[in-house]
Amino acid sequence: QVQLVESGGGLVQPGGSLRLSCVASGSIFSINAMGWYRQAPGKERELVALITNGGSTNYVDSVKGRFTISGDNAKNTVYLQMNTLKPEDTAVYYCKADIAVDYVNEYEYWGQGTQVTVSS
Repeated sequence: QVQLVESGGGLVQPGGSLRLSCVASGSIFSINAMGWYRQAPGKERELVALITNGGSTNYVDSVKGRFTISGDNAKNTVYLQMNTLKPEDTAVYYCKADIAVDYVNEYEYWGQGTQVTVSS
């Protein structure tokens, strides 16, 4: 079994910052990529940022220059530093990981989500 546990969400004023964390635990052979998605009310879930085990990153255009994704391979942890937050960043943020459980099998795993609300 593999679990992803997110933390760090909350309420912040526009222009403020938050740091999300996601820790993967369980029967992990290797983690090939980890990312953050978000879903706002009435909208589809979208990719926010992705990092591969080689350190390559990708961001949705709306967060470039404001958000930074990073990882700690030794701790099976991914972070999302969110700066200059805007009301339109309000959403439930989900962690996703592509995890190999052995030499052959790789699966997608999702965290339970953490609410980020940007409001004055």
